[in-house]
Amino acid sequence: MAESQIRFDDGAAYERMMGAWSRIAGSIFLDWLAPAKGLDWADIGCGNGAFTALIAERCAPKHVKAIDPSPGQLAYAKTRLAAAPVELTTGDAMALPYADNSVDVATMALVLFFVPDPRKGLAEMIRVTRAGGIVAAYVWDLPGGGFPADAIWKELAAMGRNVPQPPSAAISEMGPLRELWSSALDEVETKVIEVERSFKDFDDYWAACTASSSIKTQAESLSAEQTAQLKSRVRERLPKDGRFTARANAAKGRVRS
Repeated sequence: MAESQIRFDDGAAYERMMGAWSRIAGSIFLDWLAPAKGLDWADIGCGNGAFTALIAERCAPKHVKAIDPSPGQLAYAKTRLAAAPVELTTGDAMALPYADNSVDVATMALVLFFVPDPRKGLAEMIRVTRAGGIVAAYVWDLPGGGFPADAIWKELAAMGRNVPQPPSAAISEMGPLRELWSSALDEVETKVIEVERSFKDFDDYWAACTASSSIKTQAESLSAEQTAQLKSRVRERLPKDGRFTARANAAKGRVRS
């Protein structure tokens, strides 16, 4: 039976599955934001710190407030961010423990579709950001097949073994994402982020994707014959040239005065 919800409690497993994808997409995203140096940031849903580390490395922030609901993820983040000006906090994206108007940039990296009420999540980002500050997010285009493990998802579904989807998957489509940002922010822009990475071989790709607890649970419930069948079908869905791709939608805007 599928898990009732998606949870990321193991920072190392998340790094195996999503770390490299997150850094590639995050670098493109930060280039697009082009923020000034020396700013105060809030990184909402920081997970194991993959994107937070990019902020620290590339943007010369004055300070970063990073928050996530998982103590396990934050424990991993602490190891990679020990020398960075980052404050790690356990908390909820829909009830941020930060003062009003306390940061210059608020970001959500691959998180918004996990927020049960994206509108409330955006409102909290806006609340803690100063007038004229940047509020931005990017999410895998789930309905459009942009998730890195989409081929596995689809073939598991064909076998009657659906994996859990994020509660707000629809917000990852560009139309709803743009509409949400435009409803509350000025100077809104959107961008499609195309990501490509390499693996040693199919088995390397498979191992990375099945590090996710939700996919792993389904894969481990299959017989050896079913697993072989699943892998064969997934191989057929992947590009023959070995180039593994994913796609995210991004939005940014400025807080109204």
